[in-house]
Amino acid sequence: MHWIAVVASGVVVGTLFGFFGVGGSSFATPLLSLSGLSGFAAVASPLPATIPSAVVGAREYSQSGQVDWDVARWTLVGGVPATIVGALLSQLVGGAALLIASGIVLGAVGVRVLRPISAERIAAGHLRRGKPGLIVAVAVGIGLFTGLLANGGGFLLVPAYLLIFGLSMRAASGTSLVVIAALTIPTLVTHWALGHIDWAAAFLFMAGSIPASWAASRYSQRFRSDHLQRAFGILLILFSVWFVAYRLFLR
Repeated sequence: MHWIAVVASGVVVGTLFGFFGVGGSSFATPLLSLSGLSGFAAVASPLPATIPSAVVGAREYSQSGQVDWDVARWTLVGGVPATIVGALLSQLVGGAALLIASGIVLGAVGVRVLRPISAERIAAGHLRRGKPGLIVAVAVGIGLFTGLLANGGGFLLVPAYLLIFGLSMRAASGTSLVVIAALTIPTLVTHWALGHIDWAAAFLFMAGSIPASWAASRYSQRFRSDHLQRAFGILLILFSVWFVAYRLFLR
């Protein structure tokens, strides 16, 4: 493990948190694995930095009114218990498999996010936001996968908020950060108890991610929401293709 690479990984992930409300292990896991961490350590070590980074970013979005607090609350109702179950199930899946799975899911989500969201879908999503049971059900599915991959959940939460519940890109990002800050707590505790966290790497990662998240969340307000959405989709696809190809064919 090279400390400069770990800090730089934190800067990259913190920047993604601030701009898109995603990051966590979905991006940190591949980056840290390339820095020399083993499978489970690369999966779980970003978690201690995820909570403060998400809080810093969420504060900026909240101050500009870009957090849907009702959606956030119902997401946590379903997501917290499901996340604990997913984290416990991670013991049954190998570290290498978790890394590949995270890359594949990123690509699939990116393809759909890249497509425009129609006004009809946005209107239907607004109606769905009035159905707490649906929000809880979606959160359970995301929570299971979040715990399994030791992820804050943003890379699934943001597309769900966009495509299912009709939030704008900025509101989806802000709401995602609020949920991530809370949802990461049970994931962190569970993986800490399982001994998956490399604390030296975790603190180095934190040193890069927290200030980057604050700076990016402030700067993101200068961009149009649809431009951020397209950039988000492209980012997911490119990173997914590169990382999965690396893990399967180039290592």
